[in-house]
Amino acid sequence: MKNLSLIAAIGKNRELGLDNHLLWHIPEDLVFYKEMTWGKNVVVGRNTLFSMPSKAFENRTAFVLSPDNLDVSFDVNSFDSMDKLLNYIGTNKDEFMVIGGASIYQQFIPYVDTMYLTEVDEYFNADTFFPEFDVNEWDVEVLGEYSYNELNYTRNKYTRKRVK
Repeated sequence: MKNLSLIAAIGKNRELGLDNHLLWHIPEDLVFYKEMTWGKNVVVGRNTLFSMPSKAFENRTAFVLSPDNLDVSFDVNSFDSMDKLLNYIGTNKDEFMVIGGASIYQQFIPYVDTMYLTEVDEYFNADTFFPEFDVNEWDVEVLGEYSYNELNYTRNKYTRKRVK
């Protein structure tokens, strides 16, 4: 889907988090996340929704894939099935950005055309991982190489290759 992208920060072994928390704090990457999602629709799972402060959804419209009723202090659009949410996205011209967690990434990778991955050059103790994907199905553009507190990371833009 041309209006559906994904953003994540992952470790060398695709680590995403531990106990529903991020594994690192990289201020520059948080700025990048804010710039990439500001004013956009964000697709998020229930666990990730509740792990983030409500401020994280400021000037963003949250779309949550969850079979459960949600009790949150801010507006969210809840969908109880993947088909319903994909149908909504497909009939909408606005951009949607998938922001996690792991199960949401797994479900949406087949549908996204672009992935923005901050790839941290370290191994971490984690209980949540970004799904495996075939890098050969994507063109990779290095957006930048960075370092923060002796933590090296590369930001890559993956664009799905088109079948000719």
